[in-house]
Amino acid sequence: MLMNPFTRRAESHLLAVSMTGVKMGDRVAFVGCAHGGRLAAIAAKVGLSGRAVAVVPDERAAALTQKGAEQAGVLVEIELAAPTALPIENNAIDLAVVDDTAGFLATIPPTDRVAVIRELVRVLRPGGRVIVVGAGPVAGIARLVTRTPATASLTASGEVNAALAANGFSIVRTLAEREGLVFVEGIKPRA
Repeated sequence: MLMNPFTRRAESHLLAVSMTGVKMGDRVAFVGCAHGGRLAAIAAKVGLSGRAVAVVPDERAAALTQKGAEQAGVLVEIELAAPTALPIENNAIDLAVVDDTAGFLATIPPTDRVAVIRELVRVLRPGGRVIVVGAGPVAGIARLVTRTPATASLTASGEVNAALAANGFSIVRTLAEREGLVFVEGIKPRA
């Protein structure tokens, strides 16, 4: 049975919310915004007692983020900045979500990837977490009905895991590979 694309998208958003473990009152930063709806679904969980800030590189990404937030009726602060220089205070964030589903990490030089990871460490509170959401390989009939690329992202290849572990995150693990997405978690050491 083929699923309605809107139902599939909603289930993908629920999966992202579930995998991030976001909860009411969390302070969440988003880096990369390949899908405004996914960001909005996660931001909706923080409620009015939390904070959701999206750091986007350009006006096109800001418009996509704004549209997703408006459609979901959630508040998201939008900051235009490079991911290598996040406009967020030190130790201010509980959860950082990096949306790499469009492969933006692969498009930047390795030195910039390291700078992005170090910025994430800087803005996360001790014990804070980063979740990198990347595109995974899709095979079989699912490949025919999704827009996910046939090739895996850096997230699916394990390169992100190694980079997180080498640049300030203590516990790094792949949480899941499901529905063409890969979820990698890194935890900032408490001390």
